[in-house]
Amino acid sequence: MHKGLLKTWKTDKGFGFIKSDTLEHDTFIHISALKHMSRKPKVGDTIYFEVATQPDGKTKAINCRIEGVAELKAPYQKHNNQPHRIAKSNFASSFLGKVASIALIAALCFYAINKYNTYSSSQTPVITNDDLATFDEQYPKVVIPKSTQNFTCDGRQYCTEMRSREEAVFFINNCPNTKMDGDGDGKPCENDSRFKNEW
Repeated sequence: MHKGLLKTWKTDKGFGFIKSDTLEHDTFIHISALKHMSRKPKVGDTIYFEVATQPDGKTKAINCRIEGVAELKAPYQKHNNQPHRIAKSNFASSFLGKVASIALIAALCFYAINKYNTYSSSQTPVITNDDLATFDEQYPKVVIPKSTQNFTCDGRQYCTEMRSREEAVFFINNCPNTKMDGDGDGKPCENDSRFKNEW
């Protein structure tokens, strides 16, 4: 263990240097090496310390103490190697407690199933004969000509890109971003002279 005087101390930075007669160079000291002391160091304090070499080759003071200054004692810690025991509930461990717990769980399950069945039965639609009679009126069939089976949406948008009226009808009904029905009546390419005979 070395003995030296605290030569400089920067309180705002938390470090300083110790001058020792036994060492050739001043030794760096950080506040963390004195955290167990009852006060911060002051220039001129006598410091007892050991020297450690850091990975970069520099030295620093470790295991330091200030002469005449009391060390803080570590807070008292009770060393009890016995694990904490948790008291068991007499009710839960008794036969009556187990039966009551099972009955409560069964009652909750029965209640939940009953609620689910009531909810799902009220949500199921009932179709009557009157509904079937008006179904075709409410949901008319869309007839797609058989010749459209060869058509695919390939990015074409304008009437000038179509080869037939059927192709134009397919594109306007099935493909996005088409620009063939200017008046919005569902009839594409009405002004295209190629398709005048087909309308």
